[in-house]
This record gives sequence, structure tokens and C-alpha cells, in this order.
Amino acid sequence: MGGVSLSVLGSSVLTTVFDVLPIAGILLFFQVAVLRQPIPRLRRVLAGLVYVVLGLALFLVGLEQALFPLGKVMARQLTDPGFIAGGAAAGWADYGWVYAFAFAVGFATTIAEPALIAVSVKARDVSGGAVNAWGLRIAVAIGVALAIAVGAFRIVTGTPLFVYMIAGYLIVILQTVFAPRDIIPLAYDSGGVTTSTVTVPLVAALGLGLASTVPGRSALLDGFGLIALASLFPMITVMGYAQMGGAIARRRARRGTHRRPGPADRPEGPQENTP
Repeated sequence: MGGVSLSVLGSSVLTTVFDVLPIAGILLFFQVAVLRQPIPRLRRVLAGLVYVVLGLALFLVGLEQALFPLGKVMARQLTDPGFIAGGAAAGWADYGWVYAFAFAVGFATTIAEPALIAVSVKARDVSGGAVNAWGLRIAVAIGVALAIAVGAFRIVTGTPLFVYMIAGYLIVILQTVFAPRDIIPLAYDSGGVTTSTVTVPLVAALGLGLASTVPGRSALLDGFGLIALASLFPMITVMGYAQMGGAIARRRARRGTHRRPGPADRPEGPQENTP
């Protein structure tokens, strides 16, 4: 067993090295041949490349050994007829635990997504604290969770993916017209950073597992599309989060403007008595 594991790890390391070499070659070429500058902190850069290769290799092995099988097993167990309908014919409403599991997986994987963490921290720093890092992460996570739950519903019912995509992008267009200008680029980027290293493997495994176990579904035709929805919904929730925050701020401002003066608002000092 240990030999097999070492063989798999060695193959993953070699694959990762060949994947990383073109990126390192491009950076080296531009740094030395185009910019004609020495590589700063060369030892640290080389050590970082080693960490990247080892980390990616271990991550890929973990995906193949744990995350992909876990997603498929959970999808198969949750869609077992004996579990969802006691062996009877199941309708879309009987898959409630599937929708709940899809929502929970989407939320948890997005909160743990390294790319989203990096973007939220940078957004907070660049905006001077105007963008709350945790608020952005939660808004994106809710969007992905809703997307995966809706995608699971789509697989169960067999409805076409384009219906959801067209409706979703119409909502995005309307929100873009009314959302604060500063949040729009961040909202659009949030849809991309969510579909990264942690979210994609579990979501893809869940979609393929559902499509292969739900009667009448095709893994090829119905199993894919969850990632597309996961890229769409965060744009809606992030712009909605900004619009909600703006509405609350305006409401508070109006309350402060129309507030009746109280004892604390009276000027200090002796007052003249009027007859």
C-alpha cells in the first residue's frame, strides 16, 4: 500500500513539475531577456517553487484519493431510492436532503477557497476597509451555495441549463445598472475566484454523481453545468450585498436627518425667557 502511494505521489510530482515549468520559463524569460534584471531573492523564489510543486502534487493526490470519491459516494447515498422515498417513485420534492447537502457543500468549500480569501483581503486593503473581507466571503459563499442547490434541482428535474443561465444573466444585467459602480468589478471577479482549487473538484464530483444516480439522467449531458452556475450566482449575491448595504446606509441617514431634536440637542448656557 505504501509503495502504491509513493508511486502515485511521484507521478503527481512529475506531472506538476511539467505543468509549472512553462510558467516559470515565461517569468524567467521576461525577467532576464526583456527586463534585463536579476531575479530578486533567488533562493526564496526557488524555495517557493519547490513548495508550490509539492503542495500542488499533494493536493492533486488528495483530490483523487478523497474529494472526488467522497462527492460521488455522498451523491449516490443521498439519491438512493430507499433513502429518499422508501423505495417508491421519487419526485423532485423528495430530494430535499440533496438540495441541503449541495447548499452546505457550496458554502463550506467557498469559505475555504484560498483564491477568494486572497481577493477579499486585497479588496479590504485597497478600499481602505470600506469592503469587509468577511462580508465579501460570506456573500460569495451564499451565492455559490444557492448555485449548487439550484444546479442539483436542475439535475433532478432535468431542465435545460440555458434557462437558468439566461435568467441569471438578465438579473446580473439589471443589477449592474443599479449597483454601486465601485462594487461591480469586484462582483464580476468574485464569480471567477470561486471556481478554483477547492470548490471545483467537489462540485464537479457532486454533479457527476447526481447525474449518474438520478434515474433518466446522463452524466455527460446533465452532470456538467454546476460550475457555470457557481460562477454566475456570486455576481448576483455580491451586488445584492452592496445594494443592501447602500440601502441600509441611506435609511440610517434619513433617520438621522429627520430625527426630532431632543434634550441633548439643546444649546448649553443660560437661555432667555420669552414672555
